[in-house]
Amino acid sequence: MELTAEALVELFRGEARARKELVGLLISEPDIGLAVINAVLRDAATKSDIEALRAAMELGIEELRSEFRRELGMLVERLYKLVMVSALGIFISVATTILVRVLLPP
Repeated sequence: MELTAEALVELFRGEARARKELVGLLISEPDIGLAVINAVLRDAATKSDIEALRAAMELGIEELRSEFRRELGMLVERLYKLVMVSALGIFISVATTILVRVLLPP
């Protein structure tokens, strides 16, 4: 029986202990261990990566806060105008009622 790479992989897939032993043997070789460490480090986040991400998130949050404050200010301004127009309407209605009663006696 010919032992192919695929058959070898299948043999290791079935035996956890053998996989661990193989990894231990491979890692004990300095060049292979260094290659594995370098591969892992390429995918690992560094402190500067995290700091850059934090700075970007803080900037985005500050932009969102500024936009929220702007929108809230515009909403308050619109609400103020609506209240003033309503108050003016009520004042005109009351004034008209008073004037009608004063100018047009019963």
